[in-house]
Amino acid sequence: MNEQPIKIEELDEAELHRIANMQVGKAAVLFTTPFCGTCKVAVKMLEIVAATNNVSYRLYITNINFTPYFRQHWQIKSVPALAIIENGDLKNIIYAMGSVSELYGQLK
Repeated sequence: MNEQPIKIEELDEAELHRIANMQVGKAAVLFTTPFCGTCKVAVKMLEIVAATNNVSYRLYITNINFTPYFRQHWQIKSVPALAIIENGDLKNIIYAMGSVSELYGQLK
């Protein structure tokens, strides 16, 4: 069985509003900036986790510069930041993604 890896969708602020207001489901949104080296590592880690096809969250990425409402509303302090959303509620923001296995454990 040759399954395609889970796709990580890129969001703009309007799409993020839609995701954040969903009353059913789980989503993980990675906030990054284009010139952040640590963000690039976090994106690669998320891609590896997505390739397992074994996570219970829909995975998204967004440029924090284009999501000022959520940067302020969720008080995101730095990037990379992984926002965990469940049934329309922000459950957690993860700033330190130590390893792929830790990230996988949080998203499984």
